[in-house]
Formats: sequence, structure tokens, C-alpha cells
Amino acid sequence: MNENIKTASYDALVIGGGIAGGETALNLANNGFKVLLVEKDLSIGGKMILLSKVFPSLDCAACITTPKVSEISRHPLITIFTASEIVRIIRGPNGAFKANLVKKPRFVIVEDCTGCQLCEEACPVSVPDQYQMGLVGRKAAYIPFSIASPRVAAIDIENCTLCGACERACPTKCIDFTQEPVEYAIDIKTVIIATGFNLFDPIKIPRYGYGRFKNVVTSMQMERLLAPTRPFPTILRPGDGKMPDKLAYVLCTGSRDASVGNPICSQICCMYSIKQAQLLMGALPMADVTIYYINIRSFGKGFEEFYEQAKGMGINFIKGKIGEISENPKGNLVLRYEDINEGIVKESEHDMVVLSVGILPNQEASGLFQKKELTLDLYKFVDQPDILVSPSLTSIEGVFVAGTAAGPMDIPDSILSAGAASSEAIGYLNRIQ
Repeated sequence: MNENIKTASYDALVIGGGIAGGETALNLANNGFKVLLVEKDLSIGGKMILLSKVFPSLDCAACITTPKVSEISRHPLITIFTASEIVRIIRGPNGAFKANLVKKPRFVIVEDCTGCQLCEEACPVSVPDQYQMGLVGRKAAYIPFSIASPRVAAIDIENCTLCGACERACPTKCIDFTQEPVEYAIDIKTVIIATGFNLFDPIKIPRYGYGRFKNVVTSMQMERLLAPTRPFPTILRPGDGKMPDKLAYVLCTGSRDASVGNPICSQICCMYSIKQAQLLMGALPMADVTIYYINIRSFGKGFEEFYEQAKGMGINFIKGKIGEISENPKGNLVLRYEDINEGIVKESEHDMVVLSVGILPNQEASGLFQKKELTLDLYKFVDQPDILVSPSLTSIEGVFVAGTAAGPMDIPDSILSAGAASSEAIGYLNRIQ
């Protein structure tokens, strides 16, 4: 074996540090198993830690996630690798697995970083902030977001000019530009796939104007505008920094649409749009909010009541699919749509449009397994061969799936899915020991 490759062994490998992966890791560790949690981003917490509130209770998403993330980070049986990616996984004849992974350099000595952000202040380079969905900039030396775990700086080496300003500013001298990727060869007994989902890119629907019209934003960008850790103190439209007076939501952007390759319902778009609309009514009391929809699918516990509550607050619901969005000289958006109830084509002007983008499968895990293929379903999510009896089972014995890696679902269902996956993994571990 290459001397530069480090080795380690764990009972379980959890791929993905979002709410499903974190819950799975906690369940396994609380039952006495040694867990490696691998996350490709710089922080665990997934998309939930970036949300404003959760539906239908309107509880603070970060307030729920942060204590859970802290518990995961402090658990003695959980080892966390952030900024890391699995390269390959091979199942052995004894039912165990061997995995190769790469831990990418942060160019910061994690143990010495205090999170003071002095490197960030000193850095002269500004680039779009991916954690704020490109709404504002960040420095090339940065902490991903205020409640990141670990709350440790990283150097964006692709945009860094190597000017040395961060090194000079760092009080603990923890900047280290000599760091290189570290390869690991890991022995594990079971694998849980919790790689989450991707969001539909609305650039694939040119008639909606995303990327061309600054005041057309995605629902995830609106989440950041509403979140406690938001980039601005209030809701501002990106085009000119004004507070919007008339907002529109376009549901089923990239869902239930075979023409863009996603014919299924994403299950969460109706409810997160209604949630955001309610929050906007609180943040901008004088604003008009209109939701354009095909069908409202409020199928979960308390969802229909949440929908009725939104109508009672004065949120407008128009049944009709948007044909085209254009921009007028004032930067406002003109929506051309068919009003299904009246059977006629109409136009309506709004000063900000939110595209309620759908869920797409994250197919990264499918190519990781050697010798034995991880089967995907018709829609490219991880296939569940026994979905009614044991929804966490996959096509490979000893490999289980949790959360939205298996299909669209909301946060409570993701947590339930994590419970099922961890239970199956514990049973498998007990059988092969």
C-alpha cells in the first residue's frame, strides 16, 4: 500500500452530513458503533441549516439544526471529515467494505483556528458567496457561515492571490498553504447513503428569465433573504436594492415537467412557498404576495390548515401555469399566464418573482461502488427494492439509503428515513459480527 495513504477502521460510513446523515450517525453512535461521517462541504448541517423556518410549525430551522449539529460534532464515537469525498467503495467477501476517500485541504490548521475572522477582514479578494446563494460576496479567506460546524476558516485557493494578507493577520499563525489532499483507506462494515438532493437550475427554462432578469430569484435565494443569518437586514430585491411591494411565486419550476427531465412532484415546493409567503407577510406587511400554481398538494399533517391560514392572511392563489416572464424598463417583471378558472390569458406585473424550484436526484453515490452496481430507480434516485417493508434497503447488501437520496421528502420524513436506515444498519452489523 502507498505509504502516503492513511488507514483507519469504523463500524459504519455515513456519506452526507445533512439532517438525514447526521441523524443516522447519531443513532448508530448512540448504540455504541464507531461512525465516520463524510461531508463534501466545509460544514455539516446540509441545506436545513441554511433555511429560515420549517413548515407548518414555523419553528426556526437553524434553532433545530444547530443543537443537533453540536451533538454530532461532540459525540466521542463520531468522526467527521468535511471537505472530503469518497472515491470508491468495494464490498469484500465477508460482508464488510473497503473505501477510499480524499480529504481536501482547507489551507488552515483546523486545531489552531479560533474563528476570529481576522483573515477574512484582511483578505482583498471578493467572490460570490455560495452559502448566501450568490446574493452577496465573500472573501477568498472565509468562514462559510456564522453557525458553520466546524466554525473554522478556509482558503478558496482557486481565487486566492497568495498575497499573504491572511497569514499576516492570523493571530495563531494557522494559515498553511503547503497543505495537500490526504488520501485514506478505510475499513467499514456498513455504508449509509445520505447524499441528499440537488435543486433544479431554472436557467434550463429560459422563458422565466432567471439569470437575465436580476429580480427573478430562486426559492433558496429567498430562504437566505428570510433567514436569521441573512445577508441584509430586510427583504431587498437584487436589481436595485428596493423593498419589493408585489411579489409572485411560480410553483412547479422544474417539477412535474417532462420537458426538463423531471416529471415527478417534488412534494415540498407548495408548502415551502406558502411558508415563505407567510413570512413575507410578516416581514413586508404592506406587500402583495401571489402564488401561481397548477395544483396545491398539501398532503401532510397540518398542511391543509397551513394552506388555509395563508389564504386567510390575504395571500393570493391563482391557478395557472406561467407561459413567459418579461422585464419592463422599471425592472419589474410581467408574467403572462393562463387563468385556468376563467379560461383566458392574462398578464400581471410584479416587482420580484420567486421561482419555486424542484428537487432533483443527487447521483454521485451511484458511481462509487466497484464490482457491485448501486441501482437507481426510473427517476435516478437510489432504488428501494422493498419500499413497503424496508425502505432503506438498496441493491447492495449492507448498503442503506436515508433521506432525499431515495426520493423527494420533507424534513420529518427525512428524519424518519434516517431512523429506518440506522435500524437496518444496526441489524446488519449485529449479523456480521
